[in-house]
Amino acid sequence: MNGDRAPLLLLLFATVTAGAGNGISIVAFPWLALQHNGSASAAAVVATAGTVPLLASTLLAGAAVDYLGRRRVSMLSDALSGLSVAMVPVLVLLCGAGAINVLSLSALAALGAVFDPAGMTARISMLPEAAERAGWSLDRANGGYQAAFNLAYIVGPGIGGVLIATLGGAQTMWVTAGLFVAALLAVGMIRLAGAGRPDRAKLPERLWPGIVEGLRFVCHNRVLRTLAAVDLIINGLYVPIESVLFPKYFTDRGQPQQLGWVLMALAAGGLIGALGYAVTARHLPRRSTLIAAMLTLGVTTTVIAFLPPLPLILVLSLLVGLVYGPIGPIYNYVMQTRAPAQLRGRVVGVMGSLAYAAGPVGLIIAGPLADAAGLTVTFLALSVPMLAVGLAALALPSLRELDRR
Repeated sequence: MNGDRAPLLLLLFATVTAGAGNGISIVAFPWLALQHNGSASAAAVVATAGTVPLLASTLLAGAAVDYLGRRRVSMLSDALSGLSVAMVPVLVLLCGAGAINVLSLSALAALGAVFDPAGMTARISMLPEAAERAGWSLDRANGGYQAAFNLAYIVGPGIGGVLIATLGGAQTMWVTAGLFVAALLAVGMIRLAGAGRPDRAKLPERLWPGIVEGLRFVCHNRVLRTLAAVDLIINGLYVPIESVLFPKYFTDRGQPQQLGWVLMALAAGGLIGALGYAVTARHLPRRSTLIAAMLTLGVTTTVIAFLPPLPLILVLSLLVGLVYGPIGPIYNYVMQTRAPAQLRGRVVGVMGSLAYAAGPVGLIIAGPLADAAGLTVTFLALSVPMLAVGLAALALPSLRELDRR
């Protein structure tokens, strides 16, 4: 059935542009920190500053989406995220290059982390209505969204690595700000049921009880509770690899482009996996897909721990992205179908907040450990527990609900 695809296409375009802006930031912020003093601990501090606020801001973002409206929150998020990254070159212009240090980078990374989750939460919350308008199944729309998200992380890090090598890290942030503005304009053109002002009569009068309502819903739903716990552990182990260990390895080699290539390989695999899932979702058991992804992640990062040649790292990164491509659509589908419409933003926010909760712990440990024991030991300290989580997931009965309507 053919429908009006304009809102869905605008939503996917905003996902690509905002995600590309974040993809550039993933390369640029650690690179600027490492350029300042070459320490993995310094890069970990900046990465942690960009992660710690996610725990609270994602929780608040979900409430903001339900209380203020999905389109409005998405636009506000992109405007403020663009402002936070534009402050890097502005500081250089006003105060000189010396103003870009670990402290200022940490503050700006934290500022961006406060605003970014709201835009992502708002866009995920608009997907069911956009899919219905377009005549797409929800699985197909979620697969398309995840493909757009991964496309952004192909374009973003690749552009970031090239721009850092040509313009420098600080000036690269102007491009990042422009991408956030493009996302803002696209969402501003969306006219969709449920995207505007919410019906406040269906919401708790005060904000905190509304947030608690979302927390309670997730805690009382067995499959959501299990997915949140799995995501928390895996993210706590994986985030330091992408945010500290890879930047440290390629900074020591003086190759920002190669860091971009690895992140692009991860995203390219994710793009292929998400597009494939959009087509084959009816035939792929969700539980088997999730467990296979966790086991593959553990095995591949264990191999990467021994720092093989770059072509093998790229192949393994592509494989990780490929098996993880369907995971975002699966999580989104479960959240969108389990939560009522007026609670959807808060459920997405709670799940996102719990996913980020362990990231700062992993970053705080990984940076000093890499400086003291080396990259191989640190990679193994993160990859072996990931493999154990995948094996433990085989015995979790609640994951069988992923394949029940």
